[in-house]
Amino acid sequence: MKVHYECLSCIITQAQKVTEFSTEDVQLRKKAMIKVAKFLGENFDKSSIPAIIGSEVFLMLYGYLGNDDPFWNYKTKSNTIARSLVDDIKRQMNIDLKTALKLSIAGNVIDFAVGYDPQRIEDDILEMIDSELYIDQSHKLFEKLSRAKTLLYLTDNCGEIYFDKLFLEKIRAEFPELKIYIAAKEGPIINDATVTDLLNAGFQDIGSIVSTGSRIVGVPLGKLSSKFVEIFRMTDVIIAKGQGNFETLSEFKDERVFYLLKAKCPPIARELKVPQGAMVCVKH
Repeated sequence: MKVHYECLSCIITQAQKVTEFSTEDVQLRKKAMIKVAKFLGENFDKSSIPAIIGSEVFLMLYGYLGNDDPFWNYKTKSNTIARSLVDDIKRQMNIDLKTALKLSIAGNVIDFAVGYDPQRIEDDILEMIDSELYIDQSHKLFEKLSRAKTLLYLTDNCGEIYFDKLFLEKIRAEFPELKIYIAAKEGPIINDATVTDLLNAGFQDIGSIVSTGSRIVGVPLGKLSSKFVEIFRMTDVIIAKGQGNFETLSEFKDERVFYLLKAKCPPIARELKVPQGAMVCVKH
């Protein structure tokens, strides 16, 4: 997905938060944002992919401000709250495969990029469980999984990963012969899940954890490890969680890819032709 007109202001807003999370020095914040303006002036154009150019801005700021993981507290809080909520849901509900899929999509609401407050997780998730998917191609996904030998699951944000884990547990139970690969970032980038986050959450009990080999949001083809590319090319079904994965993969029209996300911003909603806020399970 190429940038829409709103993407520039979104990247700048997130960059401002990076500087504020990284330093209390107001003059340093000012210098950092001037660097952002210069970088975007030189690199932002109509062919830019928002997840990629945004990540490049953030990583530039991480180095300049000397803070390699400014969202550590946000991610930790998101993980703690989501893990507890998933445990409660598992005790209180009989969760089938379709419900687990909906919970995984609902978990996509946990996103720093849209200013989400992790304290709202419980109320928002419980409300979304009862909502219908605006586009629901889950039957096609499950049918493909029934015939597949391999699944690559592309994770998105911290917090959200605990809903992904629940969904993957149900997939493992339903399709026990399926070889599952679960991918995350090589290192910190905003509130995205890293390989370390997956290990801490116990994903190794479900499948093989693999790094994308990159810290760029999504799956930036050309910036990935050879090991990840090999798995990506050979896998039968790909589940791509969240907007960043959609932004980096959607233009390739890969029939293996199912996008599970909540359309949290106008550009994603516009691309999918759905109302903003809609939850979808869709091939694109």
